[in-house]
Amino acid sequence: METLTIGDLAARSGVAPSALRFYEREGLIHATRTSGNQRRYERAELRRVAFIKIAQQVGVSLEEVRAALESLPENRTPTKADWSRLSERWRYRLEERIAVLERLRDQLTGCIGCGCLSLQRCKLVNPSDQLAGRGAGPQMIINPPSD
Repeated sequence: METLTIGDLAARSGVAPSALRFYEREGLIHATRTSGNQRRYERAELRRVAFIKIAQQVGVSLEEVRAALESLPENRTPTKADWSRLSERWRYRLEERIAVLERLRDQLTGCIGCGCLSLQRCKLVNPSDQLAGRGAGPQMIINPPSD
């Protein structure tokens, strides 16, 4: 079986060797060691690294990534079906994130429901800081009213 050195994995994934060592320490990816104690990665680790990299770009925490990757089998290379199951579990979470990002994009120049009452529009959208009753933070973005 062909394995990759840390330099090969870094070059193929676009992730720095230091980040790969961090991912390994965190248990997100796995390596074997040669007799000279050099890391060797199975080619399947490329997919895990790609998953981590994309997840981080959309703001998914490493804890969430770890939980997702722990659902994959340890004793064999994950199959397409394994990745499909992981993907299906994440679909709802990703759709929630997309909705929040769309609300942010659409409302950022106006009111994001922070309760600041500093913009003229706040008197219309959030009179007397009514949104404070729904919780802290930008409620119009993270907890919009149901239509």
